[in-house]
Amino acid sequence: MSLLETFQMAIKNILSSKMRTFLTMLGIIIGVCAVIVIVGLGNGMQGYIEDSFADMGTDSLTVQILGRGSSRSVSEEQMYALVEDNPDLFKEISPTVTMMGALKIGSDTISTSSITGVSEDYFDMKGYEVAQGRGLDYVDMNARKKVCIVGQYLNMAYFGGNAVGQTLKINGTTFTVVGVMAQKGSELEEGGTDDCVFLPYSTAARLSFTGTIGSYTITVQDTDTISEAKTFLENKLYDIFSDDDAYTVISMAEMVEEMNSMVNMIIYILAGIAAISLVVGGIGIMNIMLVSVTERTREIGIRKSLGAKQKDIRGQFVIEAGTTSAVGGVLGIVFGLLLARAATIAVGAIMSSSMNGITFSAVPTLSDIAVSFGVSVGIGVLFGYLPANKAAKLNPIDALRYD
Repeated sequence: MSLLETFQMAIKNILSSKMRTFLTMLGIIIGVCAVIVIVGLGNGMQGYIEDSFADMGTDSLTVQILGRGSSRSVSEEQMYALVEDNPDLFKEISPTVTMMGALKIGSDTISTSSITGVSEDYFDMKGYEVAQGRGLDYVDMNARKKVCIVGQYLNMAYFGGNAVGQTLKINGTTFTVVGVMAQKGSELEEGGTDDCVFLPYSTAARLSFTGTIGSYTITVQDTDTISEAKTFLENKLYDIFSDDDAYTVISMAEMVEEMNSMVNMIIYILAGIAAISLVVGGIGIMNIMLVSVTERTREIGIRKSLGAKQKDIRGQFVIEAGTTSAVGGVLGIVFGLLLARAATIAVGAIMSSSMNGITFSAVPTLSDIAVSFGVSVGIGVLFGYLPANKAAKLNPIDALRYD
């Protein structure tokens, strides 16, 4: 009997008992469906994390000067020199001063806005654009000018879209708005990415409680050498402070990698749990195939008496088991993709207010789908081999006598 004829017979036997076949493959369907959904959600979460950190700059290092355990300090000039003297590693640097306090526009007091002092290079480093007016420049830094750039939310909500030339107050000090940022988030909302104010870092440092610069953002020439750049910075800062508690160097790329590793670990655990359904489905296939062998004992005896070999009988039952699990795998993939799509829509609707234009897509890759299908077929063949082997070894005389 040819392979095609064996396959056709397997399909006929499967369709002869549709309900039993469906219940047999149910475990496979549930297992494959669960794996597809879990892997899709994991891929979506990884993409969301990477897109979220991309806005912060995966090519950047953040240096925090804490001063703990050391009486020494590092000056702004020293930090700039570290970057400028190593152009093979570093691209640009910007001091960053986060200000705490009240923002007042007219008679409105706003507590949700982020207020940050930065250099004239910060917008280029982060890829921010100025939609109206101008950006900050070197003269603003050098003269400690009381000028600022506001986000699009503040521009629309408090200035009617015409913030340039208007004034606002930060901790009682009046600033003139010289520019408006282009919108970054998908929606303009209080506390969002567009609810912000940027001013010269030199001005911010003078107005802050400490009067010093405690943070720097540094971009690297190549993300492939970011670990080398981080190590270089840490060594140089240790030479200055002689205590590694006095500073921290944070790599956004390493943070993304660590978070992705955590997500992957969770995916593997959940996928492993979901795979138990596949094993249960395999046991179900083995059980039904054993019942099928018993029910078809006389058929097996007749085929053997007509010259069928052990490999023919074994092949028929293995193909039946493999076909059952393959159909279950296909149905599991279809249902899994539909549920993954539903999850994408649901997560997008629930998190729309906090996603800031970042899309969440729970879509498994083609390799994930191929592996899921291959595993489902493999389980069917593996668990179907024992009943198939039992059928192949039946004595034809005993089989013909079976009632």
